[in-house]
Amino acid sequence: MKNKCISGFLLIVFLFFGSNALYAARNDCLKSIPEIFNTVSPSTVLISCTTTDQLSVKNKVLTLYGSGFIFSEDGLILTNAHLVFKSSSIIVKMSGRGAFPATIVGMDPVMDIAVLKIQDNSGKVPIVTFMKDDERIEIGEEVVVIGSPEGMENTISRGIVSGLNRILPSSPMSMVVPMIQTDAPVSMGNSGGPILNRCGEVIGMVTAVLNDGGNIGFALPIHDVKQALTQLIENGRIKRPWLGIRGKLISKTEIESIFKIIIADGFLVENVDAGSPAENVGIKGGTLPIIIAGEEFLFGGDIILSGNGLLFDKLENFEAFVRNMKIGDNVKLSVFREGTPVDVEFVVPERPVLPEDLPLPGRKEFNP
Repeated sequence: MKNKCISGFLLIVFLFFGSNALYAARNDCLKSIPEIFNTVSPSTVLISCTTTDQLSVKNKVLTLYGSGFIFSEDGLILTNAHLVFKSSSIIVKMSGRGAFPATIVGMDPVMDIAVLKIQDNSGKVPIVTFMKDDERIEIGEEVVVIGSPEGMENTISRGIVSGLNRILPSSPMSMVVPMIQTDAPVSMGNSGGPILNRCGEVIGMVTAVLNDGGNIGFALPIHDVKQALTQLIENGRIKRPWLGIRGKLISKTEIESIFKIIIADGFLVENVDAGSPAENVGIKGGTLPIIIAGEEFLFGGDIILSGNGLLFDKLENFEAFVRNMKIGDNVKLSVFREGTPVDVEFVVPERPVLPEDLPLPGRKEFNP
């Protein structure tokens, strides 16, 4: 049962943005650290953002510093959404080229990605090189980070990839994203900067660090970031279908053997988002917390047996349903409620930005 239970949100992000399991490792180059720095630092920028808080008695105007990197010759820059969120002014400083105002082209607080555009720039700009699509990251490989910790631009540090597919233990994001873990030193101001392999290619974007974690930092994999870029540039956001449910796949046989209650294989609904299509058609979340083999479940809600006729009795079926779901689709769910099957139908809308997606003020442990 432990292998079958999976968070609905965790599953959705893996499906929509993929994983790196099938890529080949890069081992054909080993550039020196100075060579990597001299090549990449011109395309790494210092970002200063001004925010105002009219409700604050003190510090009504705040300036935040972070990092970013130029990835296109027309001046598009990648950074973190939590850095530029609600900024009244964004200034990008390029090494040796001066400072330029920037605007937000697109932003996704769920993945914590933002694309900026330099408003005024003279001449051709240097750009980073992304890791190739058919390459993967290996635990133990050496990496370097270039950024602006505490506003000190063009600072370089080094370390290794110490873990993959990490989920932040108390992430403020409502949809978790699998991250690269590194022991390369990062701190306030590194957010949005590149993490690079020894070929000098960007393998991820620095996003988070654990306070007092002994150099435990996290980066969004660049493969996942690249898949989001087209929508961010064209639409200004990432469009996602929305059911509005969170929970786990459960096994009838194992649950019934423990509790001697009537249940069914399917997706156990633990939480339902307010205003979601699931809430609108009456799907119920759980109210009774129970721990089984160290894993917490919230029972008492509906169990979704199938979607559009596809049984959720195994993980592959549920994955296929989520993967193929699109905005505007007509969906029919068969729901097991208090021992009785009930059918509900609705049209899948676009997922809005939810309150839990937004950056939390003061959560410095996750915003380097």
